[in-house]
Amino acid sequence: MLLPSIFGESLLDDWMEFPKFDIPDVDRKLYGKHASHVMKTDVHEADNGYEVDIDLPGFKKDEINLSLENGYLSVSAAKSHNDDKTDKKGKLIRQERYMGSMQRSFYVGDAITEEDIKAKFEDGVLKLDIPKKEAPKVPEKKLIAIEG
Repeated sequence: MLLPSIFGESLLDDWMEFPKFDIPDVDRKLYGKHASHVMKTDVHEADNGYEVDIDLPGFKKDEINLSLENGYLSVSAAKSHNDDKTDKKGKLIRQERYMGSMQRSFYVGDAITEEDIKAKFEDGVLKLDIPKKEAPKVPEKKLIAIEG
């Protein structure tokens, strides 16, 4: 049965949420109602750097952008809407696939450059290898002796 979409996904979704037993809904507590739209990320520290795995299911490689600015690595992904709401089968009544954009930023340090970061996208997971790099040391201030 199709129900009108007034407040959220459907009228009954908001009014008749049944309690979930035995399985804690951790994502909803952490990220709210739209937990499915958050880039779920794992960061592993290795001796020489960090391995970052970001879940981006349903996205294609060309829908993902990486940028590095002022020491912040930004990952953004966007899926465009298909404005045509009809197809060969008829009018689209409900669409549950995610359409929109999301972004996350990570501070990686000012010493990291675009060439240092290695990125690979396969099976809906963006894998980043970010090396550990110390910022170049600022030269010490040397005092000049005053004569007299």
